[in-house]
Amino acid sequence: MATAKLIAHETIVILDFGSQYSRLIARRIRECNVYCELLPPSTPWDRIAALNPRGFVLSGGPASVYEPGAPQVPDEVLHSGLPILGICYGMHLLAQQLGGSIIGSEQREYGPADLQLLEDASIFASLPSSGRVWMSHGDSVGELPPGFRVIGRTDTTPIAAIASEQGYYGVQFHPEVVHTPMGATLLRTFVRNVCGCHGTWTPENFIEESVAQIRARVGDGRVLCGLSGGVDSAVAATLVARAIGDRLICVFVDNGLLRKDEGAQLLSVFERDLRIRVEHADARSRFLAALHGVEDPEAKRKIIGRTFIDVFTAEAERVQQEFGELRFLAQGTLYPDVIESASHGTGHAVKIKTHHNVGGLPDDLPFTLVEPLRYLFKDEVRKVGLALGLPEAIVYRQPFPGPGLAVRVLGEVTEERLRVLREADHIVVTEIKRAGLYRELWQSFAVLTPLRSVGVMGDYRTYANVLAIRAVTSDDAMTADWARIPYDVLAVIANRVVNEVPEINRVVYDISSKPPATIEWE
Repeated sequence: MATAKLIAHETIVILDFGSQYSRLIARRIRECNVYCELLPPSTPWDRIAALNPRGFVLSGGPASVYEPGAPQVPDEVLHSGLPILGICYGMHLLAQQLGGSIIGSEQREYGPADLQLLEDASIFASLPSSGRVWMSHGDSVGELPPGFRVIGRTDTTPIAAIASEQGYYGVQFHPEVVHTPMGATLLRTFVRNVCGCHGTWTPENFIEESVAQIRARVGDGRVLCGLSGGVDSAVAATLVARAIGDRLICVFVDNGLLRKDEGAQLLSVFERDLRIRVEHADARSRFLAALHGVEDPEAKRKIIGRTFIDVFTAEAERVQQEFGELRFLAQGTLYPDVIESASHGTGHAVKIKTHHNVGGLPDDLPFTLVEPLRYLFKDEVRKVGLALGLPEAIVYRQPFPGPGLAVRVLGEVTEERLRVLREADHIVVTEIKRAGLYRELWQSFAVLTPLRSVGVMGDYRTYANVLAIRAVTSDDAMTADWARIPYDVLAVIANRVVNEVPEINRVVYDISSKPPATIEWE
């Protein structure tokens, strides 16, 4: 078996104490072209040391440092001699564990505040002497630990930022959120100037290292990969193919629930352009038969999931008979999937959902997983995809739900209703792209409602379907706001839909945000 050629990362370790913003810290550091990992504070020191960290960030968290059982910073981290930046709860831990004290604030501070810098400390280099920051805390530093000094304050928080000569820093505010405009510069200064990172975390370096690791893991074995049409599975497959060539065999399960021409485009790109073998499992009639008469959205999802597993398993067995043993399964699991499933194991973050790539696989899975994108965010996946030569049409394709159009056809899913939705959705996406809005939006799509309304076309009365348009902006789909699409663009979409799709006579626009609504209607 080949030996992986590993690239020495400049790594920042983020100890995650359960903050809702922990993932944002990681995103901001990655944007500096510096690799980082979120780890629970209970992580053994040898696991942390193996990453050869250049510095540490201590995240915020919901606990108070004086609560019984409150999570602590490992002594090995505090005495590592490496730079440390504590944020909110992380600042409190840093101060308390090094000899200072934390006090409960008379009033919880949540929202914007004006920070005044008291000196030009390293993390504030090149920043203006004052600026707006975002606060979210109920405790504050009461007494500084030995060797620390105050470097920033607000009108309500006299100790809003601290520093020591050892390279330890603490900030009461959250530099990772967009509500702290100077925050990205502060984090960049910390990882680049204080920790000495040079910014070598690039798509090209990632590809080189991943190819070496895949070869070492797979050896002379074969890998199976399920293609969905989305960017994640496409990039994962292309990366594995770069490593092992034709020993990768992709399976595309066509469930009949994709957008217009999507399946044909996927097959064309992989087979013709990338020369990657794809086995096409046409299961459209099987999925439609299984969904016959089903209206409940959760029931739809379960049926589609079970049917997919049955079809994929049967196809995998057929492929093995034809090409030989398959011991590995490649998946497009991303870092947010891992974080959302709480499989990073912080023990302090609330589990949001079980992702289908992380917690939903059968226990008796007969494959060893290969997940080359497991530590990447979506924007990093897109950059890697472009560096691998994937076309922009795939790399920048908007996220698509696993159950496909089945959850955008409200009510029973039939071949006819799918056809109607495909035509309307194609018009929506086409006009969004024509207006230059496609990349600005997280998602933009059509929903075929079970409602019918009276209309007038020419001299005739119609009684036809109501179509909803949904378009949102978001960074990660955890929250989303409805997109302010120009009225003239909406007018063109509505006009085209009612004229080109005769089964629809009314178009509405969804202006709900998440929360309280979800992005998808089902």
